[in-house]
Amino acid sequence: MVRLVHYSDIENVFDAPERAARLAGRIRALSGADAAVVATGDTTAPGVLSLVATGRQVLDFYEATDTVLDTFGNHEFDYGPDAIRELVADAPATFVSANVRDEAGEPFGRDEGVVPWATREVDGETVGFVGVTDPATDSLNPMAADLSFDDPIAAARDALAEMRTAVAERGEGGNVGADPLDRVVVLSHLGAGDDDLARELDVDAVLGGHVHSRRNEVVDGTLLVRPGVNGEAVAEVDLDADPPAATLHEPDGAEPAPGLADALAERMAAADLDETVDVVDEPIERAGDVVHGGECRVGNFVADAFRWAHDADVGLSNAGGLRQGDPWAGDVTKADLISLIPFEEPVALASVSGAELHDVFREMAAPDVDFGEDDWWHGHVSNARVVWDDDAELVLEATVGGEPIDADARYTVAVSEYLLHSEHEFPTLAQRHRIDEADIQYEVLAAYAREHGIDPDIEGRIEIRNRAAATDGSR
Repeated sequence: MVRLVHYSDIENVFDAPERAARLAGRIRALSGADAAVVATGDTTAPGVLSLVATGRQVLDFYEATDTVLDTFGNHEFDYGPDAIRELVADAPATFVSANVRDEAGEPFGRDEGVVPWATREVDGETVGFVGVTDPATDSLNPMAADLSFDDPIAAARDALAEMRTAVAERGEGGNVGADPLDRVVVLSHLGAGDDDLARELDVDAVLGGHVHSRRNEVVDGTLLVRPGVNGEAVAEVDLDADPPAATLHEPDGAEPAPGLADALAERMAAADLDETVDVVDEPIERAGDVVHGGECRVGNFVADAFRWAHDADVGLSNAGGLRQGDPWAGDVTKADLISLIPFEEPVALASVSGAELHDVFREMAAPDVDFGEDDWWHGHVSNARVVWDDDAELVLEATVGGEPIDADARYTVAVSEYLLHSEHEFPTLAQRHRIDEADIQYEVLAAYAREHGIDPDIEGRIEIRNRAAATDGSR
């Protein structure tokens, strides 16, 4: 049997070393002589430990799991191109990437060992792999702004053709059919774009990531799999099945990988992030269905802190920027705040017209933006109220400070710098609206918590009418 063990978007799992060790243990238990372990991006970042180690904590994880291949997610570039180049050069896993280009327009990381395609022998058969990354990454991640990203379907098609030619010339494949490869797999960090890969390319499976909801289905004869976020599941892929099939396994109950928890804890201890900023009596949830389901306590806390930092008219936080994790309960440390927003980006201040602000509020529902799941709610506000009719795709009410928005007036809005850079969430906001910036986001949260505490309420800031329950996801 030819099997792959697949993980993706493990992100904050490293902030709980024991959980990371159990995840690695589950991967080790599923692996074997007839299997290869592969990943599909956002494996190095974000997270508290990632911020401390600039992503290099994943090297411990690669070693513990014998991961052979990975590809780039948008968060692999959180610390800039040079940091990920250094990590790639030191990684035991090989990075496969067909569509990322460097600052000079050349294929990214070739000197450090990045390849557009790779083959591996798995249980006596030749399996070919290509890797692709969301072409919007330079918009999604400001630290990737100097890079460029080719069309993933065209890039994957070219890489597949090159790989098949090379394998045929070497006579490696054992396939008796026209394809010199026994199996072909795309390692994808496209999210919703995986369907297009399945329809356009002749491959057996697309192992995906980026969108944080789980997926396990067959599209046009091609298996599409996503294991979810933060190591909540691992995919075991059977490439011998017709069509290929996958089973999602959770890490709970697995024997922890030896030594991994200690190695990660040692890296974390060096950061000295144990300062308690406040004590929470009623647990504050931060699961995906909470932050993407409309108004929530953690979203209100962040939006309030942003507005406080600038004394702005409105505070706005994008839901996708709030990382999922365990509820806050009892002592909340600075590490907990970093875990929520582990990005070294400032809280920016934007000046917008009332008409633009109305558009921004409409974009919290993202009716015109192809980002995430259809039922995600994308924003949280402070000193504002928004009533949204999902059936009509219409803002029924929009107020600031209890007063209706004046289309001709000017309003200041405190937001993450990311929202001024990205065209994929809140596209109305742009760099031209920037008028000031405050401290790094998690430092703002810490300062606000020290002064005002962490005790947000649900206040009716967001009302969503005629909408089904939301699912989880992330930026």
